Amino acid sequence: MDGMKNIKEVRDIMGMPITVEVVGARAARSVLDEVFAYFTYVDEIFSTYKTESEISRINRGELSLETACADVQSVYEAANQTCKETDGYFNHRTPDGTIDPSGIVKGWSIQKAAALLKERGVENFCIDAGGDIQTNGVNTDGTQWSVGIRHPFQTDHIAKVVYPHGKGVATSGTYLRGEHIYDPTTGAPVVTPFISMTLIGPNIYDADRFATAAFAMGKRGMHFIEMLSGYEGYAITHDMQAQVTSGFNEYTKS
Repeated sequence: MDGMKNIKEVRDIMGMPITVEVVGARAARSVLDEVFAYFTYVDEIFSTYKTESEISRINRGELSLETACADVQSVYEAANQTCKETDGYFNHRTPDGTIDPSGIVKGWSIQKAAALLKERGVENFCIDAGGDIQTNGVNTDGTQWSVGIRHPFQTDHIAKVVYPHGKGVATSGTYLRGEHIYDPTTGAPVVTPFISMTLIGPNIYDADRFATAAFAMGKRGMHFIEMLSGYEGYAITHDMQAQVTSGFNEYTKS
C-alpha cells in the first residue's frame, strides 16, 4: 500500500512468540505497545506457571471462582460451554482436577486484542500468537493476508499456505509441545493418527477452542470439523499424509 505505514514487532509473552503487524495510517508504536500490554495482563491472570496468577490461586484454594476477576469468570464459563458443545473433548481440567484454561485463553485473548486494534481505528492487521492467527483487512501490499501452516516434521518449513480472508486460523498438535492433549474418556494422552490439525473458523476464538477439541477426538476429529458449519480443516498424519475437509481448498485461493 503506497505511502501506508507498516509496523511489525515480536515479543515473547505467555510462553510463546507473539507477532503483531499493523498497516495503514493508524499504525503506530503506541498501538502495538497497548496490544502487547494486554497480552501481558492475560498472562499475569491466567498463567498456570505464575504462582500469583488467579488461576494458580484458584488451584491452590486461595481464591474462589466467584471472587475471581470478570475475565476469569468469563473464560471459565466459555470453557464450560465449549466442553458441552464438544461432548467433553474440550476439557479445561487436567487429570489431577486442577483448572487449565490454556486451550481457550489463547484464542480468546487474540480476539480481544483484535477488537482493541479495531477500537483504535486499525483495520489492517495480523496477530500471530504461537501459530494461532487472526487477520483483518489487507497487508502492506494491499492484498489478502496469507498464513503459512507450519510443517510438523520440518518446523522451519511451511506445509500449506492459506488465505483466511479475515477468519481465524488455529493449529493444535503434538509436534512442538509433545503429548499435552488428553482424551477425556481415558484421562491419558490422546491416541490419534494426526500430528497436527489446523482449523479455519469464523474467528480465532472459535477456531482455537474447536481445534483443541477436534485434535482430542483422535481419528474422529476431521469428521467433527466437517460437520461444523462455517469451519474447514487441514490435518497431517504421523505418516506424513495430508487430509482436508470438503471446502478447505477455497482458502488456498487469494
